Amino acid sequence: MDMVMKLGGSSAVVMFTKSSCCISHTIDTLIRSFGPNPIVYELDTHPNGKQMEKALIELGCQPSVPAIFVGKELVGGANEIMSLNVRGKLKQLLIRANAIWV
Repeated sequence: MDMVMKLGGSSAVVMFTKSSCCISHTIDTLIRSFGPNPIVYELDTHPNGKQMEKALIELGCQPSVPAIFVGKELVGGANEIMSLNVRGKLKQLLIRANAIWV
């Protein structure tokens, strides 16, 4: 779990995904549409992917991917990101995390 938290805090936006997950791709596209360039860890291709996936599940991510950290904090998965976007709060979250500037 420590490794995931450390990686999650390594940049303004960090995503844990799987290359075969269409929802992960959709969330990645949505976040990039605001301007940030997130660090993306694809768990199915990463050497420690299985360990990281287990840690994400322990942190409460169900399903484990996508899991998004913004501003060094775990925001959650696709549902949380989509909810923030629908309510108009995703952009403000990215601004507060210094992921984008206006």
